[in-house]
Amino acid sequence: MNDEQYLGHCRSLLGEFAETLATRTQQLPQEHPLRELAAGFQSLGNYPSDFYEQGPDLIARLFDTYPEFTPTFPRQLLWFFGANCLHYMAEEELAEFQQLEDMRAATPP
Repeated sequence: MNDEQYLGHCRSLLGEFAETLATRTQQLPQEHPLRELAAGFQSLGNYPSDFYEQGPDLIARLFDTYPEFTPTFPRQLLWFFGANCLHYMAEEELAEFQQLEDMRAATPP
């Protein structure tokens, strides 16, 4: 998988998660913080110029404020966004994703 394919895969995972979260929060009042967070994930799916800055912030808000949603968040996206998102991963997961990344990097384009 080359870098472009990997980016597309991660964008797809993000879009699916954003859609699911938005659907699950539709019944909440418009001003509810979780619904606002869902809207943030949806707007992130439009890939604004600060995509890589907003992503980790939204993920941290989700994990810190609504931990019940963390099992539904794709672990691949924690690795993709990196930075503070890596703190939400176990050491074994980090090692596994590093191995996969090394294999992906070793594959010729």
